Amino acid sequence: MAWVCPEGHRWRATDRPGWSPWATPTAVTTPHDASDTTTRTGPVQVDKGGRSWRIGTATDVAWLAGRTTQGFSVTTAIPPVFEAYATFHPPAGVGIGAHEHAVVDELAARTPDQPWWLGFLDTGAHDVVFPHASRVSLYWDWSYVLVEAGPEQALSWRTGHMRGDGALPDLFFPADRSWLVSALWDDTWTDIGASAAVLTALRRNPLVNARLVGPDEDACPPGLTRD
Repeated sequence: MAWVCPEGHRWRATDRPGWSPWATPTAVTTPHDASDTTTRTGPVQVDKGGRSWRIGTATDVAWLAGRTTQGFSVTTAIPPVFEAYATFHPPAGVGIGAHEHAVVDELAARTPDQPWWLGFLDTGAHDVVFPHASRVSLYWDWSYVLVEAGPEQALSWRTGHMRGDGALPDLFFPADRSWLVSALWDDTWTDIGASAAVLTALRRNPLVNARLVGPDEDACPPGLTRD
């Protein structure tokens, strides 16, 4: 496993060439207390709704960590490995619940049955569902709780996020990594990388309000601003 020093110095990644000064695939933990089992960095099981769920580790996001770019393009949130890219946010007059259900329904309809990884960004002010679980570090060393679950849990576990009163995770993708949804900390919209067919389906649904963007374009949708 590659590690980054607290000062953020560059590190050599073992699974790809080059250097990255940010976004390291390291597990983030709090200071360890021998009596506290919640700070483990390995895979753990957590219970919710009468079931056990696996907490993800750095290995589960190594394909993403360190592969995004700096700037204002969609590849700041999504690695440049997908066929096409888009943004989405609730259209005028549509509630966030209807919008988020439409997004998940379209993705689930075009994804073979498999687990989804749900990532909840720890901003200190928003629900991460499992507050005592270990974290993974992505983007600018932001901490996420990563859980292996599915579309139903993506729509029901959380109570509010940085984009409003909705439930959607800040980052989620299926086990086969055929698409990735990610909303960055300061953005009021969400980015997605996927196949052209998946994005075509999202664009056809008026509740989704998806807009195609090129990998080098400013991802900010018309009418929205960055905080």
